[in-house]
Amino acid sequence: MKDNNIQQLSTTRPNVVFIIADDHRDEAIRAFGNDTIQTPVLDSLVAGGTSCRNTHIFGGLTGAVCAPSRACVNTGIPIFRATIGKDMMNREHSSVIRPDVRLMPQMMREAGYQTHAIGKWHNDKSSFARSFEGGDKLCFHGMSEHTKVPVYDYDPTGAYPKEQEYIEHTFSTELFTDAAVNFIEDCRMERPFFLYVAYTAPHDPRTAPEPYASMYDKANIPLPPNFVREHPFDTGDMTGRDEKLAQWPREEGEIREHIADYYAMISHLDAQLGRVVEALKAKGIYDDTLIVYTADHGLAVGQHGLMGKQNVYEHSVRIPLIFRGPGVPEGKQELALASNIDIFPTVAGLCGVDVPEETEGVSLCPILAGESDGVRGIVCSVYRDVQRMVTDGRWKLIRYYRSPVTNTGTERIQLFDLRNDPWETQDLSSEPSYAGHIERLASGLASWMQASSDILQYKPVIPVTL
Repeated sequence: MKDNNIQQLSTTRPNVVFIIADDHRDEAIRAFGNDTIQTPVLDSLVAGGTSCRNTHIFGGLTGAVCAPSRACVNTGIPIFRATIGKDMMNREHSSVIRPDVRLMPQMMREAGYQTHAIGKWHNDKSSFARSFEGGDKLCFHGMSEHTKVPVYDYDPTGAYPKEQEYIEHTFSTELFTDAAVNFIEDCRMERPFFLYVAYTAPHDPRTAPEPYASMYDKANIPLPPNFVREHPFDTGDMTGRDEKLAQWPREEGEIREHIADYYAMISHLDAQLGRVVEALKAKGIYDDTLIVYTADHGLAVGQHGLMGKQNVYEHSVRIPLIFRGPGVPEGKQELALASNIDIFPTVAGLCGVDVPEETEGVSLCPILAGESDGVRGIVCSVYRDVQRMVTDGRWKLIRYYRSPVTNTGTERIQLFDLRNDPWETQDLSSEPSYAGHIERLASGLASWMQASSDILQYKPVIPVTL
């Protein structure tokens, strides 16, 4: 299927630089209204392109949300059908993509693009091998110290045996940027390229080099409006690795330090993105290149008394999605609902590349072209067997379950009015006047769970007693 909603400016397909960060939430970009953080390069991409501000991740079935999110981005398919696994708690971290599923870089490669990967993959090596014809500084792990990065050189056999892995000591963000710049400088331009650059920043350990480490005042950096010392109930994942990064109850001073370090990592990443942009300009191909910036998920960093991404609040499931380049309007921030499974068909549409029949994401090209105000009525997210979320853009329902596997979690719901309460501080679920919104959203969530093959679909969306 071809997406013809956006006409190519010429018969030449654009180059693509697809950038995916790790743990970067939508709110943490200055152009999106955060007056504390410094992100001049991302701000320039926002000004020169279109940002889809209401993009949510599909979710994950284990605490390692990175892997399933990246599988969703690259396949355009819900994790319940994109990855291999027999049940909720036995899915190899939802990292192994089914061998019969075709991926975004694989389709770009089949369409004639030179596909080249740099940085973190975090899915199986087989899916990587069928997607890329080249690469450098490849990392198949979820995380590492930023100055001790386990990487591989590109292996044309696709095997990547452990003995070929080695440690790089250049800071990860600079290491991957160096490789990206080298590719752009050396590219012979005989074919359009699809350059996939996957950073491990701003994931912890948040140890940005100077001068970025000292860029933010750790004593006085603003706390978010939804900061609380403790989350009011068991979300089902209160003692995981991420939640142990700060003491309980949360202390304001410690959380300020975490926020400052998080912002420092993002500002350092932003500066490195500037090197990629400058390399494109020096090559004379900046205006012929589609730049896509997104992330695998967000992060709490003290919001709602949480630290990690193992929840479905906006700070964890809402991600940046920026398009800049041929066929993309300038200076637009769209609020239409989107899922990260929509990224693949949108990139394909902008490049005139076919999308596999099995792809379930919806192209956002009609929104970019100004032909539609939206392509989805709701979006939903999952986390393990303990949380589900549905939003129509204004109203948001979160359904919590108690896990029979881990014996954690709380049977309850939350309802938020995101228009008037974007920080999700006022739970309206107990007020009778909002019962209609709960019923409507619960019905939409139940239908979505069934359509997505969610294995929790047999459970009631609303508990018997609220």
